[in-house]
Amino acid sequence: MKLGTVIGRVTLSRTIPPFAGGRWLLVTPFTREHFPEAGQRPITLSRDPSLVVYDNLGGGVGDVIGYVEGREAAQPFDQPTPVDAINTALIDEVFYSPFPP
Repeated sequence: MKLGTVIGRVTLSRTIPPFAGGRWLLVTPFTREHFPEAGQRPITLSRDPSLVVYDNLGGGVGDVIGYVEGREAAQPFDQPTPVDAINTALIDEVFYSPFPP
């Protein structure tokens, strides 16, 4: 599972039946530099490309979410479904305590 911050929503004009009732979120992934500022909002954008994540948990703009990509993202669906990333957790708090050097 990876962490990311929701920076927007995606609106579709058409969808396939397995995606009915879900939403699509635009997510910027966490990098190592994001963890020291994880308890603060808003989090700076990542230099990595943003991705679109299927969401049926109710994530919103500004939320920190946990998501999975690849084959694991299609596992919650009954039939094979074309999805690259899915929201698996809504994160309340991130505690960061690095080891002393």
